[in-house]
Amino acid sequence: MALTATYHEGGEDTYGRDSNATWTAFEEVLGGLEGGEALAFASGMAAISAVVESVPIGGGVVVAADAYQGTRLLLQDLAGRGRLTLRTVDVADTDATLAGCAEVAGAGDHRGGPGEFGAGGLLWVESPTNPLLTVADLAALSAGAHELGLSVAADNTLATPILQRPLELGVDVVVHSVTKLLSGHSDVVMGAAVSRDPAITATLTRRRSLTGAIPGPFETLLALRGVRTLAVRIERSQATAAELANRLSVRKGVAGVRYPGLAHHLGHERARRQMRGFGTMLAFELEGGVSAADAVCHGTRLITAGTSLGGVESLMERRGRYPAEHHLPASLLRLSVGLEHVEDLWADLDGAMTSAGF
Repeated sequence: MALTATYHEGGEDTYGRDSNATWTAFEEVLGGLEGGEALAFASGMAAISAVVESVPIGGGVVVAADAYQGTRLLLQDLAGRGRLTLRTVDVADTDATLAGCAEVAGAGDHRGGPGEFGAGGLLWVESPTNPLLTVADLAALSAGAHELGLSVAADNTLATPILQRPLELGVDVVVHSVTKLLSGHSDVVMGAAVSRDPAITATLTRRRSLTGAIPGPFETLLALRGVRTLAVRIERSQATAAELANRLSVRKGVAGVRYPGLAHHLGHERARRQMRGFGTMLAFELEGGVSAADAVCHGTRLITAGTSLGGVESLMERRGRYPAEHHLPASLLRLSVGLEHVEDLWADLDGAMTSAGF
């Protein structure tokens, strides 16, 4: 681990805001997994912001209506200040999404050169989305957006490169909240961006340095430690998530379950084609509305009521409690499945629902 801000003159590294050997080690691993060149950022939002800044003033961005709330809040803030134009779409509907891309194509003053990333607008894709687990056709959307002159960015936080490699499906740049599954232990706040285009990498590197959106070397070391166990953690948590989704789908009091691994999920076949598994996240709705959902969420003992996802411990929350998430079903509970034994988790969930009157 390189704990330094300064370097001897004449070496390859010059200053701690521009380079660090610990970043390099992490970036080489993540880049290899995603099939591109990775850059470490101070947070997932820092990586998202760096990518969004590629859009020229007045340019257009198309984003999933149920994308991560941090992404939507950032884009809404920028749109509200006239920095960009914004279209929200249902990314499960490929035709509607590309129609939204056509609406924003060519917006802005094109200060970037022709073909430059973001110059013609940006399609921001998330698949599966957080928290509704909507699945987008990444290959079709990338091809269609590129034909219209838009660049494509994908948030791959929920799938990780273990389950999905968006760059292979035509996406220009991938972002991650490293805080989540990649680090996996709920003790790091960090982000990353990955691209195969050296020009995009160079631009994002410059923005990272100019804005100071850099991770600490200790946080980066912890993230690298987490990636070493990523595959086995996903294998265990994913198997448990699938079992819980199946049991919840036939449990009394459950109005609906959202998990791409379920055959009735609208994105099931699409997920089978472009993913190597269905992930560690699920969401479900309860009969009885907000009060019932809150009772179950706070009635568990093993599953922690709290925000975030992707850690070794299971977390659950009612996402609609946030103002920015009021478009969600009121009783929707998002469950991030950790590494606890499946029977212990089910006993905890089942017991909380029984106590709530289900």
